[in-house]
Amino acid sequence: MPKNKSVLVNINKKYFSAPEMAELLGVSRTAIFKKIKSGAIKSEKVGRNYVIPREEYETVIGLFVSEKRKHEIKDAVDKVVSEYEDALKKLGKE
Repeated sequence: MPKNKSVLVNINKKYFSAPEMAELLGVSRTAIFKKIKSGAIKSEKVGRNYVIPREEYETVIGLFVSEKRKHEIKDAVDKVVSEYEDALKKLGKE
């Protein structure tokens, strides 16, 4: 598949190929294959290819949250806590 070429993926499928999963998540096929080989992504081998069950999609998404995004989320949570600390404490007592 040529670089920078998007592929339309039907998300209602029962199984995804590794390249399809990579396309959906915006990561490389290599990253998906590494997670398959390590056992982090459950898959089945069909011939020479790996297929990933649809049920595994939510799990796979969690594996690829970038460190940058994790920091953005942490910063947002810290900001909410610092700005609304008193209100959160009151809500916690209810």
